[in-house]
Order: sequence, then C-alpha cells, then structure tokens
Amino acid sequence: MSSHHIVRDDQEPALIIANGAACSQELMGQLLEWSPRIIALDSAIDRVAALGIKVDVVLGDFDRDFNPQHYLEEQFPLEIIHVPNQDKTDIEKAFEYLIEKGHKAVNVIWASGKRADHTLTNMTTIVQYRNQLKIVVLDDHSKVFLLPKRFDKWYTANTTLSLIPVGKVNGISTQNLMYPLHNETLELGYRTGTSNHVLTDGIVTITHESGDLLLMECWD
Repeated sequence: MSSHHIVRDDQEPALIIANGAACSQELMGQLLEWSPRIIALDSAIDRVAALGIKVDVVLGDFDRDFNPQHYLEEQFPLEIIHVPNQDKTDIEKAFEYLIEKGHKAVNVIWASGKRADHTLTNMTTIVQYRNQLKIVVLDDHSKVFLLPKRFDKWYTANTTLSLIPVGKVNGISTQNLMYPLHNETLELGYRTGTSNHVLTDGIVTITHESGDLLLMECWD
C-alpha cells in the first residue's frame, strides 16, 4: 500500500499513525488519500514501512536505540523529529507538532488495541487540545471525538453511540436516543453512557453544560 496525497484544500486533516492494533487496509487507504501530512510515531515506523506506506514525518523520543537514518532513503523526503521529553507521550508530541505547523484537524489510527494503558491515554489525551486541534481517533469498530457544548448530527436508526466522560460532565441532555438523558451527570468510573442507540432516522442532539464529553460512534 502506498500513499498519498490527493488534497482538496488546506482544511483536510493530517494523519497520525500510532502503534496500537492495525486497522483495515480499507480504512487506512481512505485516510491516506486525503491527508496533507502523515506522521508515523517512531514505534510504528517498521510496521508502516512494511506496508509500503510513504510518510512525511517520523516523530518520537527515539528510545530503544531507534535509528531514523535507516528510513531516510526509502522514505525520502522525510522529516525526522526527535522529541526526547519524557513528560509527554509521543502522540501528544505529534499533536503539538501539528499545531505548530498550523494544522487545524487530525485523524489518528492504530491508537487503540494492544496495551490498555496506551489506549486509555490516547483516548483521553485529546481533551487537552480541544481549543487548538480537532482530533478524531478511528479504528475498524469506532470513531471517537470530543463533543462541543451542543452537538447536532443526522444518524440512521439503531446507530450505536456511547457517551464517555473524561472526569465528570454535568448538565447532559439528549434528543433522539433510546436512553435519553435530561440534565444529568456522567462520571468516568461511576456512570457512563455506553451502548446507547439512535431512536429514529434523523438528527441527534447532545448538549452538556460543563466538562469533557467524548462521543464514540460504534459498529460491530
């Protein structure tokens, strides 16, 4: 598989390839086609290169004796970004790199599966960049993103939607969900909104007053 890039305008999301479970070639191909900049984390570059994917950037702390020079020829032109800061994860470093480069949106793949601590961190880290970068995490079973205070979107009936709070989220109300919420509170570890469903074809509205609320569009 090769990439890229057929870019329609400056608003197309960049793409980060982390080092969790791989997604399908179909999903990978869809995202590669439209990504203006593709970043592979250093821990994933061997797997990425083995698939024949051309990336623009290899980024990470380069631990475990990682030698990026090995990829310069086969991935040319390639930008190598070494960020040794151990206070941030490599995916956080990738977000900050994209913000510095002026990107407004990014899709993230290979960010779930494999190690549970990495999956949880990757999903919840996106809230700290809420005002700088629109982040969507995708795999073959779900699409995860942070909700604004009011969210409206058309869905088909029975679409599975999960509302996952990062910390405590207050004043949540929904319309057109099978299990409605009316000015209620969700809190991670105590009460979440997993496996709700769209009631009828049409607009789903979700509002909340405070806190960070993730929406997961899910399919089996």
